Amino acid sequence: MGWQRASGYNSRTPVEAAVSRWKRVIGDGLRSHTDGRQATEAAIATNVLDQMLDLGWLEYIRIA
Repeated sequence: MGWQRASGYNSRTPVEAAVSRWKRVIGDGLRSHTDGRQATEAAIATNVLDQMLDLGWLEYIRIA
């Protein structure tokens, strides 16, 4: 366990949780084919996910 603290191994957990939330709510792929439309689709999806999180769906509290 000491090596995990020393190397920052567990710091990736919040990132993995965020990606998991994205995939569960939005899906694992973009539907648009052009770069501009993909950027717009990602921005809309991010806005929707942020609004859902603001409603209090998930709140992570670190317990040490």
